Amino acid sequence: MAAPAPLATATPAPARQAPAFAAALMVCATVLIAATTLMSKALGTDALGPALPIVQVTFGRYLFGALAVFAVAAILRPRLSAKRAPVHALRVACGWGGVTLMFAATTMIPLAEATAISFLNPVVAMLLAIPLLGERVGRWRWLAAAVSLGGAALLLRPGGGVVSTGALVALGAAVLLALEVLVMKRLTRTESPFATIVWANGLALIVATAVALSVWQPPTQAQWGAMAALGVTMVAAQGFYVNAIARADASFVTPFSYLTLVFAGLYDAALFGTVPDAVGWAGAATILAGAALLAWREGRVRT
Repeated sequence: MAAPAPLATATPAPARQAPAFAAALMVCATVLIAATTLMSKALGTDALGPALPIVQVTFGRYLFGALAVFAVAAILRPRLSAKRAPVHALRVACGWGGVTLMFAATTMIPLAEATAISFLNPVVAMLLAIPLLGERVGRWRWLAAAVSLGGAALLLRPGGGVVSTGALVALGAAVLLALEVLVMKRLTRTESPFATIVWANGLALIVATAVALSVWQPPTQAQWGAMAALGVTMVAAQGFYVNAIARADASFVTPFSYLTLVFAGLYDAALFGTVPDAVGWAGAATILAGAALLAWREGRVRT
C-alpha cells in the first residue's frame, strides 16, 4: 500500500493509551505493508510465472481482501446505509486507481523508491484540501510540502531530459490515494469506520473484477497463493495500523510507519537483488523528512 491504504483508514473509537504497544503494532503494520509491495512486484513480473496484468493483481488484492472483510462483517453485522453510496463510489474509484498505479510502480522502480513516493500521500492531501475543502495552510505545512516535493523531484530523475516513468506512476498513485483520504474525511462524519471498509472492499471488488476480466490471464497456482496472501495481508496491515493510531498520539506513532521503506528495501534486495542508488536514497530520505516535519507539526497543533 502500498503505503496508500493505511493512511486512508478512519480512526476507530478511542482506546486505552499504550504508546509502547502502539509502536509495536505500527512496526507490525510496516512489515506487512512492505510485504504487499513485494507480492505485487512478484505478481507483476515473471517471478511466479508469466507476469500478470496489473489490473489482475489489483483484482486479487480486492477479491481476497473482501472475503476477509466480509467474514468479519458476518460476525459484527455493521449497519450499512445506501444514502452515501455515490460518495463511497467516488472513494472506491480513487482507491482502486491509486492501488493499481502503486502496484504498477513496484514493477518499474525499486520498492524503496515506490514506497517513499507513497509517503507523499499526506502532503498531497494537504495541498488538495486547500481548493477542495477550503482549508488554510500555514508556513510549517508549506515547508513540509516543499521538502517532500523536492524529494519527489529527485526520484523523478529529470537529468538528461529523461524522467522516470515508474516514479511518475507512483506519483499518480499518491495523488489518487490523497483524494481518497479527502473523500474519507467526508464519509467519517456519518459512517462508522468498519462500514466504510466494507463498502470500499465490496464496491472495489466489482470494479476490479470488471476491469480484470477484459485482460484475464490464467494465474499459476503460486500466483493464486500470492494474490490470496496479498489481499489478506493488506487487511491485516490495515487492522494493525488502525489499532496503533488508536492507542497513541499520531505525532508519536506515525514516524514508526516510515520503517515501511526500510523493510521494502530489505525485501527487494534479498529477493530481487534491487538496491536504490545514491539519488534514490537521497530522494527517499528527503520525502521522509518532509513527511516527518508535517507529522511533527500536526502533533504540536493538536497538543
